[in-house]
Amino acid sequence: MLDIKLLRENPEEIEKKLKTKDPEVDLAPILKLDEELRHAITEVEALKAKRNDASKKIGELKRKGEDASAILSEVSDLGDQISELDHKAKALQEEVSDRLARLPNIPFDHVKVSPDPADNVKLKEWGSKREFDFEPKNHLELSESLGLFNFKKGASMSGTGWPTYSGVGAELEWALLNYMLDNNRKNGFEQWMVPLAVRRETLYASGQLPKFENQQFHIKDDDFDLFMIPTAEVALNGLFIDEVIDLETLPVKITSYTPCFRREAGAAGEKERGLIRTHQFNKVELFSFTHPEKSQEIFDLMIKNAEQILEGLGLHYRHMELVTGDMSFASACTVDVETWLPGQDRYYEVSSISNCTDFQSRRSRARYRNPETGKLELVHTLNGSGLATSRLMVSLLENNQNADGSVNIPEVLSERMGGNKLITPRGT
Repeated sequence: MLDIKLLRENPEEIEKKLKTKDPEVDLAPILKLDEELRHAITEVEALKAKRNDASKKIGELKRKGEDASAILSEVSDLGDQISELDHKAKALQEEVSDRLARLPNIPFDHVKVSPDPADNVKLKEWGSKREFDFEPKNHLELSESLGLFNFKKGASMSGTGWPTYSGVGAELEWALLNYMLDNNRKNGFEQWMVPLAVRRETLYASGQLPKFENQQFHIKDDDFDLFMIPTAEVALNGLFIDEVIDLETLPVKITSYTPCFRREAGAAGEKERGLIRTHQFNKVELFSFTHPEKSQEIFDLMIKNAEQILEGLGLHYRHMELVTGDMSFASACTVDVETWLPGQDRYYEVSSISNCTDFQSRRSRARYRNPETGKLELVHTLNGSGLATSRLMVSLLENNQNADGSVNIPEVLSERMGGNKLITPRGT
């Protein structure tokens, strides 16, 4: 959430920046409501002061034994006016807060302005696309002969977009998850296990609500009002809601594995089949609460983490800094790490690293105490995939396949799979 003071001080400039992320942004209505709110607060405070003065006069009159009925009537009238204005101010505050909650974070000045993802800026490339001397298969064709995933079983249980992993496919997925967690722990990220269902307040604190409520899986009945997490970021961001973090513990660096649940997944299209886009997928998350001055340092560390994982797997990747129109709602700057998927003949994002500045912490009220001023100030939050396994699995299989249909297992995963170095077609 943005600081309303920023909008008051420079509405034209802020609106211009926000429109680069969301062209529909219009600050005029919220600023008008804010002005009405401040006027109502000023008016009610003046009435309360007047009531206090009248109450003192009533006390004096009663001590003197004089008639205070006229002033008592005035105080009663003031009470009715104050109650009415308090109600109006509360309603205005709720409306201002709701409108603020729907505004995206302000992009950093250096981020390229464009609505088109095709304009994303390539920052780095490692390795190169594999050249095949045979016609490579996509991951669905490989799975059919290798017996890695069963999409029909998942569909019979839950509908399309809910994959099942079997045999060596499940082993490979688990090896990937453990490899990534090991890497993250070595880089100083403490592992946490968090709930997969969270309260509305927790989803709000991360920026998922109210704007994206229709994209969430919602559990609501007489006993529960919970949302399935779309990413571990949501739960991790909620660890310090309404808390003051000890300055000496910053930065807090966390990694967590969770399944992720998303309603907007499952887009149609030949290249969106299989594991490319699903309602449930596995992801290892990186998250940090940090002092604002360390924000960029943590951002670079998260990118380095993703690099190490992909280089350990021997997978070609590139870094793309997203343009304003392609960034997430809560992000001020995002770098996607993309790998090449031969079966799709395109790059796909396997990690997205974002600096959310104080956008989330203003919602969650996660703060630290400034030792120089003694005042409470907002921390910065950063998040990154470290990594999402579904597309990573696709890249791994398609880039390591052989002409006979077998797939080589990278050494860092082989040692987590009992030394198995090769996945061969069933029956061979």
